[in-house]
Amino acid sequence: MAQQLDAQESKPQERNILKALGPGLVTGASDDDPSGIATYSQAGAALGYGLLWTLLFTYPLMGAIQEVAARIGRVTGRGIAGNLRRFYPPWLLYLVVGLLLVANIINIGADLGAMGAAAKLLLGGPALLYTAVFAFVSLTLEVFVPYHRYAGLLKWLTLALFIYVVAAFTVQVPWGEALKNTVVPSLRWDPGYLAMIVAVLGTTISPYLFFWQASTEVEELRQEPADQPLKHAPEQAPAQFWRIKADTYLGMGVSNLIAWFIMLTTAATLHAAGKTEIRSAAEAAAALEPVAGPFAKFLFAAGVIGTGLLAVPVLAGSAAYGLGEALRWPTGLERKPLKARGFYGIIALATLVGLAINFTPINPIHALIWAAVINGLVAVPVMVLMMLLTSSPKVMGEFTLSPRLKILGWLATLAMVLAAIGLFSTWGK
Repeated sequence: MAQQLDAQESKPQERNILKALGPGLVTGASDDDPSGIATYSQAGAALGYGLLWTLLFTYPLMGAIQEVAARIGRVTGRGIAGNLRRFYPPWLLYLVVGLLLVANIINIGADLGAMGAAAKLLLGGPALLYTAVFAFVSLTLEVFVPYHRYAGLLKWLTLALFIYVVAAFTVQVPWGEALKNTVVPSLRWDPGYLAMIVAVLGTTISPYLFFWQASTEVEELRQEPADQPLKHAPEQAPAQFWRIKADTYLGMGVSNLIAWFIMLTTAATLHAAGKTEIRSAAEAAAALEPVAGPFAKFLFAAGVIGTGLLAVPVLAGSAAYGLGEALRWPTGLERKPLKARGFYGIIALATLVGLAINFTPINPIHALIWAAVINGLVAVPVMVLMMLLTSSPKVMGEFTLSPRLKILGWLATLAMVLAAIGLFSTWGK
């Protein structure tokens, strides 16, 4: 059955590609959030072209694991936490959701801090004031405006990130060296290098993205009366699996392409000039000066603020989906606030605690990179449980994973495990 469905998935079934775009595209766009921009920029500045291979390596793994997450939601009609609640002991459910909450809140704080620093770069004044404004704007929009209405608008702001693509072709890039490092991994066994690999993997393959995509597939089901969980409507499976695959791989492809060019551009500018550590938003923006000149700060700030406004609701929302499903609360960003008080309460709490982190003496750029490392570590147990869920007929019925997704999903999980082991084994040396 799995092989037959894989063959059917490859046929568009007369669906227009534009109509297929949904949760995967939004997930991919939110993946290049301020944490991602900072991590890829620091990787390029610190290690030059040495980690370009990670973006080529992670693309099929990232696409596969996000496809697995999407299938959980579409097949069962429940998110990841909802399925864990049904099939695993409570202690494991609350451990995973707790790890997700901690990672997401740290990530929210780091993203908000970066947005405030970017606004200060443009306007001057106190970064903390801008950080607080962004937190309350994001929270207000998420609670009172259906997410799908403003997510489309915010995605236009993320187009500013394509300036990194332009920049790469206007500065001196040793293309032979860059392409070689893209296809031939260069590995070093030292804590700084391994921490950066975990950070790149963690900002590319993040647990909040899994919870978000699974739960937004459930949201899509609620919006279309004719659609049903595939366990109950197997005739819908070929068209839905094709849509999920097209949506997910396009979204992740765009995300990884932009990430590759961010790393490439910072390697060709900052690293080449001997600038190997980024301590501020101004230093990160300097990578764009060769192509953008005086507009570099504006374009950098637009990219950070745009992706931050897109990603903070995803981070807070995925935390709310996880805890809300665990506690059997009504969940959903399309619900009215009074109909899902607990759900929106979690969103508010996660955002405000994330804001509070910025009133500590933590450097915003360093916080972004460590948020990515934490995501990489938390992703490991979540990915293991996702693969077990989707391999179980009790959970997925006849739609357990095909051999392709099983292999790629477990490879993605193994890659995260090995990176985490490498980091811990060299810690303190």
